[in-house]
Amino acid sequence: MLGTRQEGDEEEAWLRLRPVEPLPSQCCGSGCSPCVFDVYQRDLARWEAARASKDRSLLSRERHSCPSKLSPETFLAFLISAVDRLTKDTYLVRFALPGNSQLGLRPGQHLILRGTVDDLEIQRAYTPISPANAEGYFEVLIKCYQTGLMSRYVRSWKAGDTAFWRGPFGGFFYKPNQYGELLMLAAGTGLAPMVPILRSITDNAEDETFITLVGCFKTFEGIYLKPFLQEQARFWNVRTFFVLSQENSLEQLPWSYRDRTRFGRLDQDLLEELVSTCRRKPFALVCGSAEFTKDMAGYLLHAGLAEDSYFLF
Repeated sequence: MLGTRQEGDEEEAWLRLRPVEPLPSQCCGSGCSPCVFDVYQRDLARWEAARASKDRSLLSRERHSCPSKLSPETFLAFLISAVDRLTKDTYLVRFALPGNSQLGLRPGQHLILRGTVDDLEIQRAYTPISPANAEGYFEVLIKCYQTGLMSRYVRSWKAGDTAFWRGPFGGFFYKPNQYGELLMLAAGTGLAPMVPILRSITDNAEDETFITLVGCFKTFEGIYLKPFLQEQARFWNVRTFFVLSQENSLEQLPWSYRDRTRFGRLDQDLLEELVSTCRRKPFALVCGSAEFTKDMAGYLLHAGLAEDSYFLF
């Protein structure tokens, strides 16, 4: 009888150690590797092996203790040092890094943010826009939506709070002079992965890649990072254009934007015009909503670009 009770207590102890399967809300949907479900399957296999051999040390051997370096599998805490509101719904958030350390991302790679709202854990992907070699900090551009759970979490942030990130992720790895010209097509915060790639090119005097950046926004006031984009447009190899869906008067825009702005949406005709004016054979980078990304992929194919001549973030 005593042995049966001990076996039952032992079984209950093992069940308490069993990894908890993630909820669908804990997957950011960005195709990260490892995904939160991949990590769960790995931990479950380790638990099953430890349980079969009745050796709990197999669990503790690879348990994540206090990681000090960014990891795709383990969330790491970062201190929020500043929260700046760029528009009514978009924030630029700066996170502190220890000393003069660097985050270690390649330009265009993204991270996964973990948040908790109403006891529900959620995860979303965001791309740092700070220089890849930034020391002591990194910055993220985040748009908040009225009904978004992660948006509720982000809107609660203030300097001194802590947020948890894991990564890096991303399948596009830029190499200097790899392409004759990059055609960057960005809608809204889809501008984020373009920023570090653009900056890495203009910061490198030996990189002679041409860049045509097309930013799609609703209004002129809604264009993110205007000073940065104006500064970048002064480089000999950079052109910037804007497509505004809710504006209709050039006279309302500053002079420096009038010859670089179109109204409406980035459609097939405008895209073909942009491709035809590229100075070298372009490689396209696309980032925006799912609908925008799908449309741009179709337009690029129709414009004569092969599937291996563009990348969809």
